[in-house]
Parts: sequence; C-alpha cells; structure tokens
Amino acid sequence: MKLVILITAQTENGLEVALAWREAGAPGVTIIPSHGLHSLQRKTKSGGLELPMIITSMADAMAGLLDASETSSLIILSVMPAEILGKVIEATRGVLGDLTAPDTGVVFVLDVEQAIGVRDHSKSE
Repeated sequence: MKLVILITAQTENGLEVALAWREAGAPGVTIIPSHGLHSLQRKTKSGGLELPMIITSMADAMAGLLDASETSSLIILSVMPAEILGKVIEATRGVLGDLTAPDTGVVFVLDVEQAIGVRDHSKSE
C-alpha cells in the first residue's frame, strides 16, 4: 500500500483532482484545506491582514492569521494499492498540468506498512 499526498495551491481544482483519483481507482480520497506560509506572508505584507500590536503567544498569533485568511492550498491524500499509483499520478497531471511547473503542486508517495479499514468507497451502496 502507498500513501499519496498532493499539496496544491490550485484550490479551485481540488474536487476535480479527488474525483480523478477515485476514477483511477483510489479507494477513498481526503481533501484538507490548508494554509501555506508563503501565502500568509504575502497577505500580511500586502496589507490583507492586520497583525496584532502585542502578540501574547505564537500559537495565538498563528491561529488568528489562519482564522482571518482564506484557504491558500489543499492537501489531498489517499491510501491505495501500489498498482494504481501510475494512474493516479497521471490523473493528477491531467487536472493540474506539468507538476514540475511552478504553482501546480507537489506530490509525494510514502510506503504504508499496514493499513486497517481501507475501503473502496466507490463501490458502496
């Protein structure tokens, strides 16, 4: 089994990527809204967010920034059989384009030693 993780700033294409993965055979796909540091820094420098004058803790400051900002990226992930990995990567390219080009995303794959409860949700009634 493999864990495939995609991080992309193309938030408007997240559902399309997830559906393409499912079509390629991924048993289930999870989409997590996320906030990239690059995007947060750009917003604070451009005046898009107000930073507090006195920051009581780093955790409070980060939570405030995240609450005030839009989702800047998505993390899309799935545990899947190794045999469909090529199809899933090609499906990702089909939606996002050349993954080596700027602003498309980063895909990485990790070995999964054991996965319990992985079900093919596309076959559910």
